[in-house]
Amino acid sequence: MIDLHVHSTFSDGSLTPEELIGEAARAGLSAIALTDHDTTAGVPRFLEAAASCSMTAIAGVEISADVKVGTMHMLGYLLDPSNQTLIDRLKWLREGREARNAEILGKLNQLGFGLTWDEVAAFAGEDVVGRPHFAQALLARKIVKDKDEAFDKYLGKGKPAYADRRRMTPEDSIRLICGAGGVPVLAHPFTLNLSLGALKKQVAELRDFGLGGIEVFYSEHTREMTNQYLNLAKEVGLVATGGSDFHGAMNPDVKLGSGFGSLHVPDDVVAQLRARKR
Repeated sequence: MIDLHVHSTFSDGSLTPEELIGEAARAGLSAIALTDHDTTAGVPRFLEAAASCSMTAIAGVEISADVKVGTMHMLGYLLDPSNQTLIDRLKWLREGREARNAEILGKLNQLGFGLTWDEVAAFAGEDVVGRPHFAQALLARKIVKDKDEAFDKYLGKGKPAYADRRRMTPEDSIRLICGAGGVPVLAHPFTLNLSLGALKKQVAELRDFGLGGIEVFYSEHTREMTNQYLNLAKEVGLVATGGSDFHGAMNPDVKLGSGFGSLHVPDDVVAQLRARKR
């Protein structure tokens, strides 16, 4: 059993890199990838923690890409976390997050909530503050009953406290990951809100830029979606990857390795990704 989509306290997860390795060992995983948002800062600790066990630990990242419709996230696997171009570009993205966070806080307070930055940051880990931390602050204040309500009423795209931020184009995201020696993979394709035909067209175009895979096995994918994306990956010639998108306490219903209980990512995906490295 493997899980190639996991977050730590360096973005919006609740477990440290070391705790993730321990949890993965208890879950019986043979391979795990750390894919924090816009940062690889937790990767060295993650790899070091895994060195004392037989588990395969994979250096990764998750980058938000700019698209006209829906939401696109690009995963990068087997990359060099010390690549300076990667570090600089991810820093640029995080600086954009900081400006966006200030805007979100201002909009929430215009709605009369009176939140402080310290309240929000208290829910973050070592580095990146994101919308899930605002959701937790709203939940702690009992302004919302759960995270979903926070996004549905205030933080989601088009809602009163939403603010946009810096993003790279999908092509630039792919180039950045490839330039750091990694393999780019399109995450949870349903969030693009495209028809299957339109998705196939876009995925084929991104493949020509260097896209190496598509996330087929995912916690929120139905069986029908999984089959559709698996066929798409085969048709376009991409690796069918997968992961739980584990965040720990941020989303306690999603378990490491098994998602909502039925997730199973084939063990040979890691070898397939390694074969795509340039």
